[in-house]
Amino acid sequence: MAERLLISQAPKGNFIKAVSAVVWKDLQAEFRSRELFSAMLVFSLLIILIFNFALELDITTRRSVTSGVLWATFAFAGTLGLNRSMAIEKDRGCLDGLLLAPVDRSAIYFGKVISNLTFMLIVEIIVLPVYSVLYNVNLFHPGLLLVILLGSIGYVGVGTLLAAMSVQTRTRDILLPILLFPVVIPVLLAAVKASAGFLEGLEFSEILSPLSLLIAYDVIFISVAFMVFDNVVEE
Repeated sequence: MAERLLISQAPKGNFIKAVSAVVWKDLQAEFRSRELFSAMLVFSLLIILIFNFALELDITTRRSVTSGVLWATFAFAGTLGLNRSMAIEKDRGCLDGLLLAPVDRSAIYFGKVISNLTFMLIVEIIVLPVYSVLYNVNLFHPGLLLVILLGSIGYVGVGTLLAAMSVQTRTRDILLPILLFPVVIPVLLAAVKASAGFLEGLEFSEILSPLSLLIAYDVIFISVAFMVFDNVVEE
């Protein structure tokens, strides 16, 4: 009920304040428990360590698989975070409080997207230097960082909607990846290709196509999620 009271303090119709209240609530809860962030971080580090020892390749080959390994790490850790984010809300009864709050349901969606994206970006900020050291690859390229941001936005935007849909089921831990991965294949393929292009130093004209696909995916799918979120949570 604390979440309901917190959000209800925002004036009706004040969309930004409602979104900010949801984000602030999620950040406060996570800073107290560290349940979601720690799980995502440990899982990400385990994945890159496993790939590091499993792929005993020369330096050139390691560079060629960097983008794939990187996005596989982000995708699996992101799915874990999305699942736990909604599951915690449901198990603690917070989700019902959010839905009963006198605000537009889309404000709840965008608030959850921003908080989930924040957690994912923090994990990525920690993973990048660790990966750079283990694989001897410089990942701090402005273009690559832009791709990671765009890819993360698209992944979290769709994932938050599907997590809200699957959290009502008993098989939510299994159902979310089944629903999510087929939908985010375009964003993952475009992100891998664009990341590889920046790491290999290709001309921008060769990277423009997957980069444009990422931007189009983010705009289209977040718009669709915005329109259908109310119906999804009503179910």
